Amino acid sequence: MFLPLSFCIGLRYTCSKRRNRFISFISFASILGIALGVTVLITVLSVMNGFDHEIHNRIFTMVEQVKVSGIYGTLTNWSDLGKQVARVPQVVAASPFISGQGMINNAGAVSGVMISGILPQIEQKVSAIDAAMKQGAMTDLKAGEFGVIIGQELATRLGIGIGDKVVLITPQATVGPVGVVPRFKRFNVVGIFSIGGGFAYDAGVVFIHLQDAQKLFQLDSSTVTGLHLRVKSLYDAPIVTSKLEKILPHDCLVSDWTQDYGAYFKAIRMEKTAMFVMLMFIIAVATFNLVSSLVMTVNDKRSDIAILRTIGASPRMVMSIFIVQGSVIGCVGTVFGIIGGVLLALNAPALVAAVEHYLQTSFISSSIYFINYLPSKLIWLDVFQVGIVTLMMSLLATIYPAWRAARTQPAEALRYE
Repeated sequence: MFLPLSFCIGLRYTCSKRRNRFISFISFASILGIALGVTVLITVLSVMNGFDHEIHNRIFTMVEQVKVSGIYGTLTNWSDLGKQVARVPQVVAASPFISGQGMINNAGAVSGVMISGILPQIEQKVSAIDAAMKQGAMTDLKAGEFGVIIGQELATRLGIGIGDKVVLITPQATVGPVGVVPRFKRFNVVGIFSIGGGFAYDAGVVFIHLQDAQKLFQLDSSTVTGLHLRVKSLYDAPIVTSKLEKILPHDCLVSDWTQDYGAYFKAIRMEKTAMFVMLMFIIAVATFNLVSSLVMTVNDKRSDIAILRTIGASPRMVMSIFIVQGSVIGCVGTVFGIIGGVLLALNAPALVAAVEHYLQTSFISSSIYFINYLPSKLIWLDVFQVGIVTLMMSLLATIYPAWRAARTQPAEALRYE
């Protein structure tokens, strides 16, 4: 197989044992710096991808991805609207709901909650509440039995367990013998769910059957607050919202999760971008070492360069020799960095867990980060992008030393040899 002479000489310079051990050390430091930077960058991006993935699974499977509600707060034709929204290709399922603010009371202990009336069989297709159940099941909510499902944090705060009786109080007023009083109804706790810390779901939301909610809020049997929609991809929600606004009646309001929770995803994306840029400076420092290594190599090989020039080597060929040498160093560092980064990203959760067990401490609190372990999700596109950017920086770092080598004058270089 034919290889260019400049490529062969560049490889020989890279692999040969240098007379100047300091130059060899600088070259090794360049490889190590590039490998370390790539490893750290891939690992950090994977951890941030892991947090992003956990928020997807734990939080945004519970919240309203797309919501259709009435301009006056209620919908009376939700069944027909459900058929209309089902025609949008990205829509997977639609479920009616009744939502209103209220309070829950247990033996004098009171807490404000958001009361959500649902149809359990349909709601299972829209949200992941059933998968988050710690005790009981969504199907335990039956019309007319006035059952309620509450969050784990709320149950702990109020001292509530399965089978206990609680009172739900709504702002709707009822005129009685003692005057105007809020409406209230006794419910039986049939289930407890938990999705982890954050977003006040475990502490601020309770679920009851849709028909029970209609009675509690004094609504007709055909009236609901709106429809919850589940879409194929979370990021399809704005597209679905735009389509529904065009086909639904003007008395319908359409909103999606980006209006309420989009700031969380924007923050994660911004942090990921900022972290990528910041950690690239580690690789940039390593490429500066590469520049230093090549400059000293050029000075060390001045006589060799002069001999090559005298036997007919062109400045372009000399320049190619040192570009090859620097590129090989960059490639070796990048490959080792990718291998180290992939291995560390895949094993980061187990390594952190082992360190926590050894130190008898916890680095991640579920009350702050929604989870109590370090998540990591390796995305090969990130690995590819890191590798390409590192190789480009390494290649750019070789241009100046190679250009200096090409400008070497044979007579001047051999004067004192």
